[in-house]
Amino acid sequence: MPTSLNLNVRGIGASATLAINEESHRLRAAGRTIYRLGLGQSPFPVPETVVEALRANAHQRNYLAVRGLPDLRQAVADYHRRRRQHFECTADDVIIGPGSKELMFLLQLCYYGDLVIPTPSWVSYAPQAHILGRHVRWLRTDAANQWHLTAHELDALCRSDPDRPRLAILNYPSNPCGNTYHPDQLGELAEVAKKYAVILCSDEIYGELHHQGRHVSIARYYPTGTIVSSGLSKWCGAGGWRLGTMTFPPGQRRLLEAMASVASETFTSTSAPIQHAAVTAFMPHPSIERYLVQARRILAALGLECAVRLRDAGVAVDDPEGAFYLFPDFEPHRKTLGARGIATSSQLCRRLLEEAGIAMLPGSAFGRSDEELTARLAYVDFDGASALVAAESVPLDQTLSVPFLEDHCGPVLRALRLIKGWLA
Repeated sequence: MPTSLNLNVRGIGASATLAINEESHRLRAAGRTIYRLGLGQSPFPVPETVVEALRANAHQRNYLAVRGLPDLRQAVADYHRRRRQHFECTADDVIIGPGSKELMFLLQLCYYGDLVIPTPSWVSYAPQAHILGRHVRWLRTDAANQWHLTAHELDALCRSDPDRPRLAILNYPSNPCGNTYHPDQLGELAEVAKKYAVILCSDEIYGELHHQGRHVSIARYYPTGTIVSSGLSKWCGAGGWRLGTMTFPPGQRRLLEAMASVASETFTSTSAPIQHAAVTAFMPHPSIERYLVQARRILAALGLECAVRLRDAGVAVDDPEGAFYLFPDFEPHRKTLGARGIATSSQLCRRLLEEAGIAMLPGSAFGRSDEELTARLAYVDFDGASALVAAESVPLDQTLSVPFLEDHCGPVLRALRLIKGWLA
């Protein structure tokens, strides 16, 4: 019997990040040595205090409120007031969902307008818009500007049709680039967004992984029009727990209520034990602060060393400022790669996986032209738990050394050596 598919989902494949993870597992199961630099999963364990809270709440079995556990929504609001200066919010401004990805989807469903995203950007923003039949307006960035969206580019788009409703998503520290916006850039973007009444969704899922612990939210500059998205997957190492949060400005309460109504007809509520445990994650706790200090320290040292080694291999790449990603450009090797039949980012990553066992994602998965030789590298293939323990023995005023990284983040650095050899 033929199956009729919604036109919006025809031709949509699996998310690139999840597909590369499944392919890596398949190849490893077949006996291949694979370096998993594709899926952006935190290498660090969930902080023990949060795990203990989950154990203590494993008995929680009742359906919770659609918007989320009141104590959790209050903890999230308090967290944002502590971390995001000048961002006033209450528990009534917060909604909890089964992962920030689900909340992003509901936001696009409930807000009727164009989706504006810089390229490169996270792999699922645009596919979600296509599923919903929304227009996607890509705003190109370039390496010379460190892949940042500029206020000038946003203004040029809005000026062409100033009354058109728009939702713009900014993600920083960035997936896939590992860079972030600086306060002056955020202020300039906020002025343009205010001028044209653009709703901003500030995806700050990596905010706590700013390598210097100095993340600044654009909500500071545009509090009336910024929705802040976060969750437990990246900074808390709890990707599989599936808990996301969105915090709205009071003037967007109607949008929050619409999302809650749709949630009531779809996912009902987020897992009760996870929500109860998450209260601990969002409250101030010395052990969590220490965990974050060491995680940032490890990622900062490892990310910088990866960038240095890529440049030594003749690859163009910027030093990362947060998260655990790099966005290398293999353009300097175009001639020699072309002689090997490699002319696109998709071909580049496929051959790296087949010939060197390196799993990365092509720049085309993030909205770039496939003709570019860009790729995303997630430097996460190491035992984060042992690295955290080992980092405790190195004074905080000392940078973690290359021997430390070789000992505790070895698979990532071995992968970099293989990339250099493969290019040569």
